[in-house]
Amino acid sequence: MNKKLVFRRARQVCQIFFLALFLFLFRQTDYTGLDTIPYAVNLFFRWDPLAAAAVTLATRTVIPLLLPALAVIGLTLVFGRVFCGWICPLGTLLDGTARVIRPVSRPLRPLRHIKYVILTVVLVSAAFGLQLAGWVDPFSLLVRGMVIAVDPLFNALVTAGFDAVYFHGPGWATAVSEPVYDAFKSFILPYKQSLFIWPAVSLVMLAGVFALELLGRRFWCRNLCPLGAMLALVSRFSFFRRKPLLACKNCEACHHECRMSAFDDDRRMMAEECNLCLDCLEFCPKQITTFRFTPPVNRAPVDVTRRHLIGAGLTGITLPFLVKIDAVAKDPSRRVLRPPGALAEEDFLKTCVRCGECLKVCIQNALQPVLLEQGLDGVFTPRLVPRLGYCEFNCTLCGQVCPTGALKRLTPAEKHAFVIGRAVFDRNRCLPFASSTPCIVCEEHCPTSEKAIRFDEVVVTGAGGAALTLKRPYVITDLCVGCGICEKVCPLPGPSAVRVYPAGEISSDLYPV
Repeated sequence: MNKKLVFRRARQVCQIFFLALFLFLFRQTDYTGLDTIPYAVNLFFRWDPLAAAAVTLATRTVIPLLLPALAVIGLTLVFGRVFCGWICPLGTLLDGTARVIRPVSRPLRPLRHIKYVILTVVLVSAAFGLQLAGWVDPFSLLVRGMVIAVDPLFNALVTAGFDAVYFHGPGWATAVSEPVYDAFKSFILPYKQSLFIWPAVSLVMLAGVFALELLGRRFWCRNLCPLGAMLALVSRFSFFRRKPLLACKNCEACHHECRMSAFDDDRRMMAEECNLCLDCLEFCPKQITTFRFTPPVNRAPVDVTRRHLIGAGLTGITLPFLVKIDAVAKDPSRRVLRPPGALAEEDFLKTCVRCGECLKVCIQNALQPVLLEQGLDGVFTPRLVPRLGYCEFNCTLCGQVCPTGALKRLTPAEKHAFVIGRAVFDRNRCLPFASSTPCIVCEEHCPTSEKAIRFDEVVVTGAGGAALTLKRPYVITDLCVGCGICEKVCPLPGPSAVRVYPAGEISSDLYPV
């Protein structure tokens, strides 16, 4: 086999392997009947240098979970941006859509500097305490979009198709489709049909990355990806490089065919832009291109100006202070319930990279993404919404999949004692208070070993003037952990008569027991 074809096939095999690994780990981020995730499902986040740098800067702490990112830095120091061209699952998916999404216009003027601007804004903002990595990190965009929109949508469509055959198809079709559906449920479909708030937002953000392919191949990677920018800067010192470093005179092949647009107007190769796709081994008409180990020589400067960097730095400094003066973020009534194991709110916001892994693994679909309820700082962080689902008392999965430690990994005993919030009864809605109607549903479901919901027995005058003995619930605050099951199972339509508030938000003056 032709040596150049071997390199190309090797890259394709490598891309397929890591994409398959990514999809396998994504599917394993799910409840399987056990309170244990047997795989390192957050692996791609743990070797993400952008997430590691942003979290380290924001928290001023080295997070051991993110140390594998140093391996990617080491790999880049040797081979350049091989991670972008050979490993990144988002890059592989973009390559895979090349036959479907073709550029509709001539290549735009290179916009490579934008990714360095975005990287600077993210890192400077992180240094001042604002975590923006989740907005632009390629893994956060990809996983969050898949968790909140793509996976639930795929499950709904596939299930609807099989349901249509089952309920309306002929008998022979059902006999064929049911074993196929069982196989889908075992290996491809998620454990349950999840529902999330505003899935269209995450879907549009992810679809936008793919839509940019209309403007040029790997448009996101070449111009916008801050992780690519970080690896590009590191690759300036790499040893594995293309030769020759100059495009040939009277030949536009490198300019026109390079998917990363790695040549400047003076025909100089910018090593930091090359993702080692190896296409130039094939399209070079003179067949003179090769890749080999050589001392790092950079004839072209990084395509970003000092003015760009100063502007990005000032933006990165301004944004954290803009968030600090946002009254929305300071309004106590807008505080949300965080998942079990969450760090203190300020540290949690700095550490969470908005990946959506905890949302996916939540058994009861209780974790939902925050949108603008807490201002810019809280967007896409997880919150517990008890009316949609409660926190399973014996579940510790969300802490197991968090890649940055924003959610601590809890033992079952620690989970049972962790206080998410406190339940409070609304006497204007609770049936025994508001209409003298017997109801003990909340107490029946309370999971704590010593019931956190108990009753006062009172005698009231019922319909017709007869005496009626009622059990009126109240909460033992020290026993309540705020799992939210009481709010979930409250039989009232609309808002529940018992609400869970973040710990510290409860005023006994408002709802006296």
